[in-house]
Order: sequence, then C-alpha cells, then structure tokens
Amino acid sequence: MKTDLVGITGRKEEASKEKDMCGIESLNRQDSLDSIKEDGIATFILTFTLCNVRKIELSKAAKVFEMFETEIHHFETRRAKKSKNSADDLDIFVECEVHSTDVSILITSLKRVAEDVKTSREDKVPWFPRKIQDLDECHHLITKYDPSLDHGHPGYTDLEYEKRREFFADLAFNYRAGDPLPHIEYTAQETATWKEVYTKLSSLYPTHACTQYLDAFQQLEKYCGYQEENIPQLQDVSRFLKERTGFQLRPAAGLLSARDFLASLAFHVFQSTQYIRHFSSPMHSPEPDCCHELLGHVPMLADKEFAQFSQDIGLASLGSSEAEIEKLATLYWFTVEFGLCKQNGLIKAYGAGLLSSYGELMYALSNKAEYKPFDPEVTAVQPYQDQAFQPVYFIAENLEDTKVKLQNYAMKIKKPFSLHYNPFTSCIEIMNTPQKVKRALCQMKEELKTLCLTFENLS
Repeated sequence: MKTDLVGITGRKEEASKEKDMCGIESLNRQDSLDSIKEDGIATFILTFTLCNVRKIELSKAAKVFEMFETEIHHFETRRAKKSKNSADDLDIFVECEVHSTDVSILITSLKRVAEDVKTSREDKVPWFPRKIQDLDECHHLITKYDPSLDHGHPGYTDLEYEKRREFFADLAFNYRAGDPLPHIEYTAQETATWKEVYTKLSSLYPTHACTQYLDAFQQLEKYCGYQEENIPQLQDVSRFLKERTGFQLRPAAGLLSARDFLASLAFHVFQSTQYIRHFSSPMHSPEPDCCHELLGHVPMLADKEFAQFSQDIGLASLGSSEAEIEKLATLYWFTVEFGLCKQNGLIKAYGAGLLSSYGELMYALSNKAEYKPFDPEVTAVQPYQDQAFQPVYFIAENLEDTKVKLQNYAMKIKKPFSLHYNPFTSCIEIMNTPQKVKRALCQMKEELKTLCLTFENLS
C-alpha cells in the first residue's frame, strides 16, 4: 500500500472551488501575524522557463493558472537568457493575483511543467490554518492516482467504481468541522475486499508489528467493530481515538497535498479516506484507502507517544517553506509510513505503509532490506520510492527517542515566529510578543503546580 504523502504537487478539485472565500488568513512577514486580510487575495510576480517550447508546453502552463482561477495582470515572454535545451526555450514573466490559500500549491504545480520557477513571494510565510475550522480549506488533492485519470489504476476502466469514488469525494468535500462523520453502507463486494485484506494482514501482526500497535489493535477489535466481516465506521474509530490520545478523524476525498495533510496533524486531526481499494487488487493500492487508514494508521494514533510525534510533525509544517515541507513529508514517509523500531532485541514495524501492505511488511523485516539508524538530518533528504519497496528503512531506538530527535530537528526550521497549540480552544497561537509568551508560561506553571501537589499527596 502506498500512502498519504507521495510528494507535494497537486491540483485543486472542481468541488473545492465552491469553498467560502471569506475570512481567510493571509500571513506574511510584513503583515501583522494576528490580522486577517479582508479579501484573502495575494498579488505576486512569477518567473519561470519553458524549455523547447511547443504549443503543448504553453497550454500546460496556462492550464495551471486557469485551475486556480488566477487573475493575470501582465504576461510577458522572452527568449531564454540561459538556454538549456534549444533556441526555443522561453523565459516567462507573470504578474498575477490568486487566493492566498492557493499560492504555494499553484507554485508547486507550476514546477511540474516549467523550470527555474521563482516568485517574489517565496520569502513570505505561506497561509496556514489557525483554528480547527480552517481545516475546511485544507483539502487540495494530488491526482497522481485518480482512478478516472491514471491508466495504471486498477479501477481505471470500472465505471461503477469511479461513480462510487465520486460519492465518497462529495461526502468529504461537503464535510465541515464539527459535522458528524458520514456513516457508510458498504457493499458486499467492498466488505469482501476488506475481509481478504484484514485476514491476511492480521495473521502477520503478532510477529511483525510493534507492541504499541498490537495493544491498540486488540482494543479496536473489542470496541470499534474491527472484524473480518465488518468495515469500521469513522465515527466509532474517531470517538475511540479522541478518548485515548485526543486525535480525531476527518473524511478526505483522496491523496492530499503534503502541506494540507501535515497541517491537519497539528490540530490532532487525521484526514482519512472512506473508500476501499478496487476488488481486483486487494493486496495493493496505489493510493490511501480505508484499509490503509484503519489498519495502518489508526492503531498507532491510539498510542500517546506516537500521537505526540505525529502532532509535532504537523506543528513543524505550519508556515514552513516549500523546501521544508518536502523534507518534513519525507520524514513522515520514513517514520509514520515506513518506520521500524527496536523492541526486545528484534526489529518491529510501526509504519502504516508497512502495516497495511502484506508484501512490503514481509520484505521490510527480511534479510533483503537495507537498514539505517533514524537521523532526521539524513532521513529528510533520503530519496523515497512510491512505486516499489523502499530502498532503505530507518530504525528507531524507540518511539520516545524518535520524538525527541524530531523536536530538535523542528527547532532548527527558520520561521519569524514560534507557535503554541492551545488544546482548550483547538487553536494555534502565534508567540510573537513577550506578553503572549508570558501568558503561556503562566498557564504551564499553574498546571505544573497542580501536578506537583498531586505528586506530593500520592507520596
């Protein structure tokens, strides 16, 4: 099973164009970090190069601007100063306006069809959600594995499957923070696919999964309907996680951009698909499905140490540059998705991509796999593979050690401010004044005082 973060490029789905455009926060170094830009529109300049230009290259670039409903004020082409491929290379200059929430993903999409993409806005802080309701804006999709577009997708020629996927996508796009999670009546065919996956994978867990996973999986079978003949409902699973670690689920239409997916983790929210892989390929899916989410991710999110690790990655992503997002996505890939750890002298799996893929779980714990110790600086730049087994797996000494190393790595990410998550309001507070820092410290001191008194009473 290949997983939630397969890069950071993507496009905006048609359904997302109907989103409410009011009250979107646009943060940059010149603006007050507590202000809200009234119209939510960003004006900036883009320069890029199209190589060996033919009509199709120009149309691809134009399609990117059209996709994000970009208003172009000036468009200019010149023969490239530094021609790389031919005399037909063109330098493009564009002055344009686009909604603040779409700036970073427009730039990343443009990088797929052009070279040397630069913008005068790259040194600004990208928009990020400040409250849990803002996650309604975090649903940009990567269409790399869309069954209606990808010829290699198992469901490409299955019109009924495509129609079913559209049903699930509509549920996710129409969902708003605070709504009850959609209840799904799964078909007999979908349940049969789940049964085949569940039966085969659960036979490996006792020998291949870490103890944290095994403990949670047992509880999920007891309280959340994890059975061969039943696909659990997100509402039941979300309630379970909320009680255990504070995490909750939110429906996703498909594979999300890295920035949107990671941002959700900062709020203790995991964006989960509800559709199931195509019945013709039960042991492998090119994209995340409910088998991957429910069997791979959910059990580990029920562990407090791992849940904190997941939130730390999310918090580190808020306001980070595209380059840092790519590194954090790679860290997520080799830990949350394909991570291994040491337990009682043995190597065990804790990554969701492994625990939801029979073949790769077997391979990762065989003598054929290559291992390296987990080091965030090294892991963040390790090339990864989304079409075959990983070229290397990173082994953690334990989850606590992994969490501490990630926190130290995140502290080095340069931002013009610090962030603090307020669990009482589910909001992100920007620590950009001494008064705000002092207030947060006072709250922590009160909590610490209470804990110290409790400890004394127990002693």
